[in-house]
Amino acid sequence: MIKVLFFGPVAERVGNSEVAVDFSAGMRLQDLRAQLQAKYPAAFELVCFAAVDGEQVQDMSLLLAEGNEVVFMSKFSGG
Repeated sequence: MIKVLFFGPVAERVGNSEVAVDFSAGMRLQDLRAQLQAKYPAAFELVCFAAVDGEQVQDMSLLLAEGNEVVFMSKFSGG
C-alpha cells in the first residue's frame, strides 16, 4: 500500500485527507498521480507539489516502493 495525503483545498476537493492506493511493482510517481487525477480531476487542478516520505519531489518518474507516503498539495500562503 501507498499512503497518500492531501492538504487544504486539495483535500476538500478529494473529500478526504488520506487515501490508500495498492502498490504495484514498477509504479512511478507519475503513474500514481495519473491514477488519482482520473479519480479526482477537480482536486488535481490545484496540485503543484508532490513529496515522497517527507521530501519534495520534482522528478515524476521516481520509482515508488511499498509503504511510501506520498503528499500532493497546492500552493499555499499564510502569515
